[in-house]
Amino acid sequence: MRRAQLAMTIGFLAAQLILAAPTGARIKMVALPDRLGTVIRLDNPQATLIEEERLLTLQEGINRIDFSWKGVSIDPDSIRFTVLSHPDRVKLLNVSYPPHEDALVWEISSAGAWEEKVRVSYLLAHIDRLVAYKAVADKNEQYVDLRSFLILRNFSGEDFHKSSIFLNYGEPFAVEINHEETKRLLLFHQHKVHIEKVWTFDAALQPWDPQEVSGNVGIPVSYRLGNSKANGLGEAALWPGKVRVYQDDGHHSTIFLGEDRTGLVPVGEDMEISIGKSRDIVVTQRKMSEKRVNVRRNSDNAVVLYDLEEVIKAKIENFKENPAKLTMIQHIDGQWDMVECNMKYTRQDAYTLQFDIDLEAHGEKELYMRYLRRNLR
Repeated sequence: MRRAQLAMTIGFLAAQLILAAPTGARIKMVALPDRLGTVIRLDNPQATLIEEERLLTLQEGINRIDFSWKGVSIDPDSIRFTVLSHPDRVKLLNVSYPPHEDALVWEISSAGAWEEKVRVSYLLAHIDRLVAYKAVADKNEQYVDLRSFLILRNFSGEDFHKSSIFLNYGEPFAVEINHEETKRLLLFHQHKVHIEKVWTFDAALQPWDPQEVSGNVGIPVSYRLGNSKANGLGEAALWPGKVRVYQDDGHHSTIFLGEDRTGLVPVGEDMEISIGKSRDIVVTQRKMSEKRVNVRRNSDNAVVLYDLEEVIKAKIENFKENPAKLTMIQHIDGQWDMVECNMKYTRQDAYTLQFDIDLEAHGEKELYMRYLRRNLR
């Protein structure tokens, strides 16, 4: 079924003709000026801003411009009218909203009769956008060939021709998209983006002794790539989206490694892309001892407070033929003090420690921690 044509129209008429119109009747358009061009701005992930330019033929004196949007979802509060050709000689006087209509009327004064370029901008609903990434890693997993795509879906009820798409970064690109049409557009293509393959062991999520657990107990593996200029990126934040990762198989084809969804990655931050789990690195962690120290008692000799000394050891084995990097996350609840630790760590928050551990090929290391959890009851 053929849907309705243009849902938005612009009409205008000089004031002297308005006075001759029947009482209570709105003046309808004399001519429909075509859009000179339309800009679709996707800077805000939650809203789509439309900016369209039209060429109006104004009469000297008071002119009325009728703008209606039947069949499309426009936020009426967002509609703006801007004079471009003669901003000092054409003035917007007021705006009125006819009852029970998806329309408004601007009343403007013009110092002369001429063609005036104006811009009408508004927030339009039902234009969806998705961002997707395709990353192809080289055989040695040192770099990825990264492509980003914008998937634009138009369910707004309006067709857009002679349009430009603006994101919050990169050059605008021309597009024509009709109602109920979907388009996939290449946002950028960056070769040789350096990646770091990272194994992540979180002591709160992974089993401490994988030998005692059946099924897949591999450690999560991800590619980490920096959103930086050194990496050919870093112009703007990378939008959230789906990432599909492939690897060059060395035979002019690729292997599908996995799929992940990433959040917003600001400039200077890292994008972490999960590619599954692996047993190339095995962590076996145990609590070696736990004892009460600094015990405090009340007058009835009952224990009211104590500190708990805990000793943790973790054996880390790399079965790969190449060096590897392991990010190990440890958690210590409550108030605590580290008494002894054989590796450097950073505190992500009050209770979370992060160790970045470099492992040699077929190498093995051991993490040792002795700490006090203070003032337990």
